[in-house]
Amino acid sequence: MSEPYVMSEPYVHVPATEILAALTEHDEIAIKHLRESWDGLRADRYLGPGATYRRRRYSEFRLTRGTLERVPHGAFRQAAEINPLHGGAAREFAPIEQEVAESPVLAALVRTLLDRLPGSFDVSTGAVGIHQIRIIASRDAEGLPAPEGIHEDGHHFVAQVLMRRENVEGGVSQLYDREMAPLFRTLLTEPFETVIIDDRRVFHGVSAVEVAGDLPVGVRDMMLVDFFPRGDRDRTHDCPGPR
Repeated sequence: MSEPYVMSEPYVHVPATEILAALTEHDEIAIKHLRESWDGLRADRYLGPGATYRRRRYSEFRLTRGTLERVPHGAFRQAAEINPLHGGAAREFAPIEQEVAESPVLAALVRTLLDRLPGSFDVSTGAVGIHQIRIIASRDAEGLPAPEGIHEDGHHFVAQVLMRRENVEGGVSQLYDREMAPLFRTLLTEPFETVIIDDRRVFHGVSAVEVAGDLPVGVRDMMLVDFFPRGDRDRTHDCPGPR
């Protein structure tokens, strides 16, 4: 595996063309099947009362000889100081479907992201958490990609990969340094366009998404890939939070 990017910035913005170029050994049908798997996500039951705008699946993996090896399914946890909405809670998300978890395209995508981390990561002692998330905007309600606002996730690195964006406005990705000064903002528009952050050095947020024009519904599909030390289920680190 090639050496990771060595960068002074705590983030990297990777264009869709660069990600897709790394997936050229896989046919378009396999890539299409991966993107279509977002249609099978389950409702996120940990939102507020009456909120139905998020669908989700999650699984944790090890990367062994370039292949994703799924570990036994368990709850997703974050420390209370990291996530003020759900921190300390054991959230039981539906696991990623077997066909998706075993997809060579998914493994190639994770390897591609690993090669582009803005810093070093020890695969031999690390784990990978993969979230499939769909945010739905309707005429009656906007969708909130980050209901907790500007935040951190408690991992070492997080890759934010756009998979689909249809009939929506908004969803601007924003990064801030540890003093809450703005660092970077972009609107992800092309499938596989990606932002990768060093979660220990930045905060991030995403603006709400609304339906575009007079359309009844719109969706924003994201894959989030967390890189963290193996066994670190209560994600936290020693940087101060937003203030």
